[in-house]
Amino acid sequence: MTLAEALGVARQAHALPHTVLQGSLDAGLLLVAADVSDRPVGFLAAEEIEGMLYVIELDVCRNWQRRGVGRHLMSAAIEMARTRQLSSLTLTTDRHLPFNAPFYSSLGFVLPSAEVLPRFLRKKLNYEVAVGMDAEGRVAMVLTL
Repeated sequence: MTLAEALGVARQAHALPHTVLQGSLDAGLLLVAADVSDRPVGFLAAEEIEGMLYVIELDVCRNWQRRGVGRHLMSAAIEMARTRQLSSLTLTTDRHLPFNAPFYSSLGFVLPSAEVLPRFLRKKLNYEVAVGMDAEGRVAMVLTL
């Protein structure tokens, strides 16, 4: 069974490569939420960059959305970043989808100004646009710890 099948998500052109997930796992930065039968219902993959925790992907199985799974995974990532004494959590997302930027805002993430946007986040946004994501919709967000 693939990760996409286990989580009940459609395959998408921008799905994470196995090597990215493996990198997060090897670094101790892959969090998985499971149901009472120990079946995965969501995950958060991250990487440490320049003293910050970058959330590569947060996915929750459609049947488990709006039940606090994403919030729980993000809370665990925040605690993990604090334990590692990192300065902040960062991510890129879509500003228009209600389960993206508004969700992260509810956790305390903000849209940094261009002047304080870390260079690696600017590069990630540029890459996302280069591979076909909507330039108008893509934003970087930061939660300072």
